[in-house]
Amino acid sequence: MTNSPDFSGLDGGDEQAAEEAIQEVVNWYNAQLLEERRAPVPDEQRIEELKAGRQAVLADQAQLATADPEEAERIAAAYAARLKELKES
Repeated sequence: MTNSPDFSGLDGGDEQAAEEAIQEVVNWYNAQLLEERRAPVPDEQRIEELKAGRQAVLADQAQLATADPEEAERIAAAYAARLKELKES
């Protein structure tokens, strides 16, 4: 797996691509949490926001298990866009 996956060329209903996109977003949250916790003065509010964001992603990941191909495609596209946005922020 590459460091900067590109999900822009997804074909319809690719559950594996959706799972990978979600996992990349979870990884982003994990890295941000680790960085914030290691800060000389951790920002507890940011930590709570990151934890809540990660929890929402994990809930979507659980939903993916029962998603039909159309829903999996929508989730993959949404998380590919979200990952791009998070990395640019």
